[in-house]
Parts: sequence; C-alpha cells; structure tokens
Amino acid sequence: MPQITILLATYNGARYIEAQLASLAAQTHKDWRLLVSDDGSTDATLAIVRAFASRVSQPVEISRGPGRGASANFMRMAADPQVGGDYFAFCDQDDVWYPRKLERALEWLRPIGMSRPAVYGARTRLVDADGRPTGFSHRFRRAPSFGNALAQSIAGGNTMLLNRGAKQLFEAAGPLDVVSHDWWLYQLVAGAGGVILYDPEPCLDYRQHGQNAIGGNRTLRARLKRSRMAIAGGFRAWNDTNMAALQRSRHLLTPEACSKLDAYERMRSSKLADRVGAFAGSGIRRQSVLGDIGLFCAAVLGKV
Repeated sequence: MPQITILLATYNGARYIEAQLASLAAQTHKDWRLLVSDDGSTDATLAIVRAFASRVSQPVEISRGPGRGASANFMRMAADPQVGGDYFAFCDQDDVWYPRKLERALEWLRPIGMSRPAVYGARTRLVDADGRPTGFSHRFRRAPSFGNALAQSIAGGNTMLLNRGAKQLFEAAGPLDVVSHDWWLYQLVAGAGGVILYDPEPCLDYRQHGQNAIGGNRTLRARLKRSRMAIAGGFRAWNDTNMAALQRSRHLLTPEACSKLDAYERMRSSKLADRVGAFAGSGIRRQSVLGDIGLFCAAVLGKV
C-alpha cells in the first residue's frame, strides 16, 4: 500500500484544527504520515497536534515553518528533498476531509505511475465558520492545460494529491516566491508535460471564516473584491510573480510550454494596438466564456 505524506501548514489554528485532524484519522486509506510545519503559533495549535499524535498509530512530525505565510510554508515542505513518500497531500488547518478523500485520489493517480509528474485536484463544498453548507466551488469543464494554468488555478491545494514525479519537479524548481503553491503546482506540472486530473466530485468541506489565505470565490462580495483587485492591477502583480518563477524554471518546461510562456509575456508587454492580436494568438484561456471575456478585457487594458 503506498504511503501518503500529508503536509499540514499551521498558524494559530486551534479553533478548527481538531476537526481537521479527526478527519485525517477517519481516512479509509490508513498508510499515511503527517508532517506539521508551524509558523510560530501562540495559541493551543501545537498542543492539540501533540495530543493527536499520541492517539494515532501513524507518524506525526512537527517542524518550524519559515514564518512567511501559508503558501511559503507549503512551498518549503514540497521543495524539501528530505521530505519523502510515495504520494503527497497538502492539508489546510481548518477544513474537514471526507473519509475517502485519499483513497479516491489514489484511485485516480495510481494508473499513471510515479515517474511522470501528475497531480489530482477536486471540487470542494463550501461551509461557513460553524460548518453549515453554503454552496460548492466552481465546476470547471474545460480540459486542464498550461494555457489555462497561466490564467487561473482550477483546484485548491487542500484537495490536491501529487505523485513522486510532481514532488521531484517541486524540488528541482526550489522554494520560489509564487502567488500560491497550488496555482504554481498546476503551472509547473502542466508546463512540464505532466498529467492534471480534475475531479468534479467534492472531497472536503472548505471552511470560510474570514481568515482564509485565499477563500472561495462564489459570493457576490468575493467576486466584487476580485474585480476591484483586477482593476487596480492586482492580477498583473500576481502574474509578475508567477512569470518570474516560470522563467527561472523554464529548463523544466516543454518547448511548447516555453513558446506559450513567451507569447504570454509578449502580450503583456505589447502596446495597446497589438494586444488584441497577441491575445488571440497566445492560446491563454480561462475555464468559461465569461472568464475569457474578462481575461480579454484585462489584457486590452494592460491588467494581466
């Protein structure tokens, strides 16, 4: 039975972490170990983790995180060659996993093997701070691709399971500064010619409580916030960060992905009169027609 290394990033998560840990213990796939990287919690988070470790038979290890936020914490663990295992799962401190989360993800990934980079991601059910359901994350219908990965992320890191090949890509790229570890994983694996698997069935309850690093994007308030960010140039700043990381990692990408990356860079730096043609030829697309329209408008306005 393959061993799954669960990477849990924590910081002052005492309010919700017991429910998350209980859902790990309830997994139908039992061969896992838990690596906890804590960013300096001052509440009872670590005491709760240690109590959990004393109750379960699986190994639980605790280390000190980089102290630069959840994404940097996950990046450090994923890029560390000393972190071994067959498969690897990102774990947030405030969700609740469904019992077959790991088992189902393995069923999708195991036919691919270990050497070719592959990552599984899924939808989530959104719940409020008290665990009451409020809806679901978007269901994406277009096939995953590097062109899509340049424009958006399609699965949260809390749903992801990656094989050893994808983990080795992380290690080869190193702990770069990126917008988010899950978006980076989508870009890196797709760009390297790996396999991206998107499961339309939710695999966990994604708790929305106002302190999420990213949070869902289903409410009108969340969408207005994203729209204001785009108008203010926030997405362009995100792209600047991701593009710098991709350029530093282009030796890991396929020639086709490098060409698409260069086309995207040209579109972003073109003069207004040239952006329409550059966008059409770039092959960069989002997961919906409305998303494409928004991306086109942002490109014309120089906001990507």
